Amino acid sequence: MALIFFILILSHLVGVSHAQLKVGFYGKTCPEAENIVSTVVRQVAASSQKVAPVLLRLHFHDCFVQGCDGSILLENGEIGERHAFGHQGVQGFEVIERAKEEIEKVCPGIVSCADIVALAARDAVVLANGPSYEVETGRRDGVISNLTLADNMPDVSESIQILKAKFSQKGLSEKELVVLSAAHTIGTTACFFMTQRLYNFVPGGGSDPSIDPSFLPELMGACPRNGDVNARLPMDRGSGEEFDNNILQNVRSGFAVLRSDASLYEDVDTRNIVDSYFGIFSPFFGTSFEDDFANAMVKMGRIDVLTGKQGKIRSVCSTF
Repeated sequence: MALIFFILILSHLVGVSHAQLKVGFYGKTCPEAENIVSTVVRQVAASSQKVAPVLLRLHFHDCFVQGCDGSILLENGEIGERHAFGHQGVQGFEVIERAKEEIEKVCPGIVSCADIVALAARDAVVLANGPSYEVETGRRDGVISNLTLADNMPDVSESIQILKAKFSQKGLSEKELVVLSAAHTIGTTACFFMTQRLYNFVPGGGSDPSIDPSFLPELMGACPRNGDVNARLPMDRGSGEEFDNNILQNVRSGFAVLRSDASLYEDVDTRNIVDSYFGIFSPFFGTSFEDDFANAMVKMGRIDVLTGKQGKIRSVCSTF
């Protein structure tokens, strides 16, 4: 009975945290906060095309470890969360820090780094011609950073069953798994993440049979055996710089670059979700891919948030 009571109280507290987030949280205390973040993101994007996928990925990785609390931004020596194996290649820290510096000049000690990460991700999606959506704010910053806490990050080599379980643990549905995976419509991946799929997918060597035979030489050309593991290729063949649902069409056709994206078509439930965006009547009935993605981003942004008197507001995002 005591255990049940504890679970009910915990569930209530989590719900309260969600409820304390709201659109326009800084409307009176720092009304220029969102404009400042947008301006910084646009300025960085003017000189770097990769900023959109970088900031989108940063938000995802932050939320999946201890919730959306900005803990991935903290420097804590070699044991810091940002150095976790599951966070390899995550970037964008300097963009968040730059936005934080500008906000601190106007509203010191008011806006959390966690909220800046969420706002920057939205602005990045818009820059890539993706959907705009209202971001709930009011998060507080976490005070714990340890790379071991990122051990359970979703991985590109994992099966669809494992990915479904990991998203479910965060309160995200199969549809949200599909549309958030489709964030790979923008950005690139390193050949490091392709080696197993191309050359060691089956015992004794060989490639993933789900790759369309006409696509395999293209992938091998971009990531040759024993080649540069840091070389990069677009995650969305044919549309790597534009936010759209082309990546889901690639998943349907055997042209998915990442193994985790290809696995979306190997499960009945996720396959039906992918197909739902390409039906004859899909433009007229139900929500669009863009709307579903926006809704999924809002929901992801609520994962295990700190609000009220929890956590703190950091003055510098990388320091405790």
